[in-house]
Amino acid sequence: MQEHIFKVTEIVGTSSESIDDAVRRAMERASRSLRNLGWFEIVKTTGHVKEGRVEQFQVTLKVGFTLEE
Repeated sequence: MQEHIFKVTEIVGTSSESIDDAVRRAMERASRSLRNLGWFEIVKTTGHVKEGRVEQFQVTLKVGFTLEE
């Protein structure tokens, strides 16, 4: 069985639509900069409220990717 060593970094995704959209946007953007993405973990979910309405969702993610040999 091949062993993997992962590097972990944190990113924050934002969306005016939903938490799901914030996660997807963050991962799509991360995939343009990081190779070998393998997993993510939602660390924190926050948002911005304006005049009593949710204006933006913010999701902090830990992202893991396999280090290359």
